Amino acid sequence: MQLDADSAAVVAVDMQNGFCHPDGSLHAPGSEDAIEPVGEAVSAARQAGAEVVWTRDVHPPEQFEDAHYYDEFDRWGEHVVEGSWEAEVVDGLEPRDDDLVVVKHTYDAFYETQLEGWLDAHGIDDLVICGTLANVCVLHTASSAGLRDYRPVLVEDAVGHIEEDHREYALEHADFLFGEVTPLDGIEFV
Repeated sequence: MQLDADSAAVVAVDMQNGFCHPDGSLHAPGSEDAIEPVGEAVSAARQAGAEVVWTRDVHPPEQFEDAHYYDEFDRWGEHVVEGSWEAEVVDGLEPRDDDLVVVKHTYDAFYETQLEGWLDAHGIDDLVICGTLANVCVLHTASSAGLRDYRPVLVEDAVGHIEEDHREYALEHADFLFGEVTPLDGIEFV
């Protein structure tokens, strides 16, 4: 799959200590395993001159105090709290000054963030999506991208997960409904 580096971006979803580091409260070995391939996707984008976007799932401590229904702390326990070590990008995948870092408060990186405006301002049409978790933030961000008429390309071997069947479900769902799925070595920026 060839992608025009001038109109493509790699979107690395939530590669944070809370999910990827063994000491993280929501650590999953599948998320830790995604660190190296996500790094490779980011390196390939940088070498070709494509943009790099990082998302960080960050929750203010009081975010869900007045929640009617949507309460991630109730569902997952307290995690990636604003200002905490858990909320930082895992070592080895540090964003650069010219990368976009999107701080989000839900599963969807487009919801109430600057992401769509930034992509449009930079002429980005194709999103190479990797990161974690496959069936949560990766899936919701990719579906939101597709519904906004971006081309979401999920990198099947650079997506973290809790259970392998969660990853398989998310990739099959994305491929069926709104995006494309390819291995990392199947992507070429031109």
